[in-house]
Amino acid sequence: MVHVPGIWLPILLAAGLVFVASSVIHTVLNYHRTDFGSVPDEDGVMDALRGFEIPPGDYSFPHPTDKEMLKSEAFREKATRGPTGFMTLLPSGDPFNMGRQLVQWFVYCIVVSLFAGYVTGLALGPGAAYMEVFRMSSTVAFGGYALAHMQRSIWYSQAWGTTARNMLDGAVYGLLTGGAFGWLWPA
Repeated sequence: MVHVPGIWLPILLAAGLVFVASSVIHTVLNYHRTDFGSVPDEDGVMDALRGFEIPPGDYSFPHPTDKEMLKSEAFREKATRGPTGFMTLLPSGDPFNMGRQLVQWFVYCIVVSLFAGYVTGLALGPGAAYMEVFRMSSTVAFGGYALAHMQRSIWYSQAWGTTARNMLDGAVYGLLTGGAFGWLWPA
C-alpha cells in the first residue's frame, strides 16, 4: 500500500500534464469547435434574452413546478408547441478572461489525480511495475475525466459527437496521468 503523501509529485505532475494537454487540445487542435452551434438571428435572441435580466444559471423550458403541472394538458400543449430545451447562462463580461475557470480546472485535475493515486496506492505497493501502476491509475483517471460526459447526452440531448470528443480528451488525460504515476511511483 502506498499512502497519498508519498505520491504528491506524480499527483501534481499528472495534473500539470493534463492542464497543458487540455490547453493544447482546446487552443491548437481545435476539434471542439463544432461542439456548440449558433442560433439564427443571434443578435435578436441575445437582445430578447437581455430584456428578461435572467441571472446566470441553468434553466429548462417549459419547466414544470410540480408533478401535477407535468401531467396537465396545458403543460403538454406548451411542450408540444415548443421550443423545449435546457439553457445555461453565464455572467456577462469578457469571455476570454477565464482565470477563475482555469484555476477551477487545475484544482479538478489535482482532485482526479489524487483519486487515481489513492486507488492505485490501495491496490499496489511500492515497487510495483510501471505497467501495473499505469493501467490502474490511467483507468481511474479516465473515469474521472470521461465517463460523466455521457450523462449530458443521455439527459440533456448533447450531441453524441460532442460527448465522444470529450471522452477522447478524457482518454488522453487518463493516459498522461497513468504515465506520470508509472514513471514516479515509489520504489
